Amino acid sequence: MNVRRRLIPAAAAASLGLGALTACSSDSAATGNTDKFDVVASFYPMAFLAEQIGGDHANVTSLTEPGQEPHDLEISTQQRAQLEEADAALYLKGLQPAVDKAFDQTGIETKIDAATLTHLEDHGTGGHTHEGEEGHSEEDEHGRDPHVWLDPVKYAEIAQGVGKAFEKADPDHAADYKKNTEALVTKLKGLDGDFENGLKDTKSKVFFTNHAAFGYLAERYGLTQEAISGVDPDSEPSGARVRELQQEAKADGVTTVFYETLVSDKTAKTLARDANLKTDVLDPIEGITDKSRGDDYFQVMEANLKALQTALGAK
Repeated sequence: MNVRRRLIPAAAAASLGLGALTACSSDSAATGNTDKFDVVASFYPMAFLAEQIGGDHANVTSLTEPGQEPHDLEISTQQRAQLEEADAALYLKGLQPAVDKAFDQTGIETKIDAATLTHLEDHGTGGHTHEGEEGHSEEDEHGRDPHVWLDPVKYAEIAQGVGKAFEKADPDHAADYKKNTEALVTKLKGLDGDFENGLKDTKSKVFFTNHAAFGYLAERYGLTQEAISGVDPDSEPSGARVRELQQEAKADGVTTVFYETLVSDKTAKTLARDANLKTDVLDPIEGITDKSRGDDYFQVMEANLKALQTALGAK
């Protein structure tokens, strides 16, 4: 394999606490002392791509642990050192400020920014902050919405770019990376078809969520996302915003307020109680936990589709 090999001390590797993925070992050897193409991914959607495309040839670790809210991630000294041991780094610039800074400073040869592999858009969310970010907007970096993996078409575009980068960085296994990429893109096209067919005929086209993460999904399938607030998802909506959403719910036939698995459901339940609406989960798939409605990206996306179909009154 035409990949430069490096070793990382076992004690340092063990201290990293990196989240293991389904195709990764959770022991210390998985972080750098391997004979494979070592890839460090910023959070789950990037790690999933690396797993699917890298297959048996890649050793993938994630900087964001399962269950950790990715926007709140801070990079440790040990993780910075571990980055230097990797063959490739895969991230989405504009989503995790600490990751952006660490990846910019690392001397790693192959750095893949998913934001450059597709077109990011401004969905007019105005940005939202998370606990500990002190007003930082996710969209500040590019002025664009980073939640692009929730659109299967754009996620497929990113997958194709990642595949080409893997082929270039590890040419000995280029044929397998190409084959794996094509298989993943085919599955994503199928998922796109499921969403298009499943949401084309619904009673309502408007859905409420406490996290403005679904702009790409809404745009792709002709829906309208209404976030409860453009700030911390743990905050309660103002009385004026609740009244506004109550009126919209009646006008547009909204039945459900969606919340997430990685943040508090307090905001959604407050609105649902005041507006006499139901609540349900719409998962932005920023991480997979035992609370997720599925074991991987595809299973959770299918669960999201079913939740939307029920909430929007699919015929």
